Amino acid sequence: MKRLKLFPKIFLYTMSIMLFVVVVTHGLIYLLAPQMQLALSAQDDVVVSIRQEQFVTEAVEKALPISLSCSLLISVVCSLLFSKAIADPIKKISASTEQMMKLDHGANCPIHAKDEIGTLAQNVNDLYSNLLSTIEHLEREKDAVRDMERAKVDFLRAASHELKTPVTALNVTLENMILGVGKYQDYAAYLPECKEMVEQLSGMIHEILETSKLNLTAEPTKQVDVSELLAELCEPYQLIAAAHQITFSLDLPEQFPAVLPVGPFSKAVSNVLANAVAYTEAGKTVAVYMDENRLIIENECVPIPDDEIRRLFEPFYRPDFSRSRESGGNGLGLYIVDTLLTSMNIPYSFAPMKSPPGMCFTIQL
Repeated sequence: MKRLKLFPKIFLYTMSIMLFVVVVTHGLIYLLAPQMQLALSAQDDVVVSIRQEQFVTEAVEKALPISLSCSLLISVVCSLLFSKAIADPIKKISASTEQMMKLDHGANCPIHAKDEIGTLAQNVNDLYSNLLSTIEHLEREKDAVRDMERAKVDFLRAASHELKTPVTALNVTLENMILGVGKYQDYAAYLPECKEMVEQLSGMIHEILETSKLNLTAEPTKQVDVSELLAELCEPYQLIAAAHQITFSLDLPEQFPAVLPVGPFSKAVSNVLANAVAYTEAGKTVAVYMDENRLIIENECVPIPDDEIRRLFEPFYRPDFSRSRESGGNGLGLYIVDTLLTSMNIPYSFAPMKSPPGMCFTIQL
């Protein structure tokens, strides 16, 4: 019995119970019926009581096969119907779970009643839905981790390439000074140059280490007044702009509450402001203002072509017109901006302006 499937097992159990009831009932009738007495009434109020044991026995023996046959037929039919009613929903649930094992997104257990079997089917459907959601979430996380790992590898390759040039230059200069080759015998002239290279390398290494930590820690969000925060962030760049005869325009609402991680957001905006001031010539304007829920930073300059804009957010990339480290920075500013804003799920855009000609950086808050 343990190896039988559900339908034959239920059928045999039910059939056994019904046959037991039928046999016991008919056995009792066969044993007790002959013991009954039949009273007959005759004329003149004469009551004739005779024992009808032989008569009843013969009647029962004649009726018993027909009764047993009908009872057996009824038992078989009722057992089949009962077994089918119990086994069919469970068989459908089993078939649906086999599809679920293959992660078929269309698999679903049919629910025909609100009894325990219907509750079981609903629980299986809910469990499978949660499983699919978890699998999709894990796949997204896996893709994100893979993209992050690929970005780290690319970043390390770019960083090693960037560090190679100043390290090589410093090594060559020091080697020539040690060997006393030509003009490098003048230590007083080239030692300050070596020190400048070392400071440059130190700054690059510091930026690389800071950039590598961007995705390691997540700062909690809190309610901040963006207007007050922007006023503080813009203050040092207003002084730098004034020193270079650049007009710095700041137009912010009295209050603009938002829920943000203050540290990463401030770092991203500071990098955008630094780029805006650095690439604006004397006599031009840098404008920072809010348009509804958008923070807009504009600066007058030569517009950057679209094919260059897409590459500006790559690590250590500098446009051809500002390729040197002295004029073009280290190429990490917009890469950091992209990394931070993406991690905060804050949309942004960077596009050229036509009138006045320049660039516009928009952050959607």
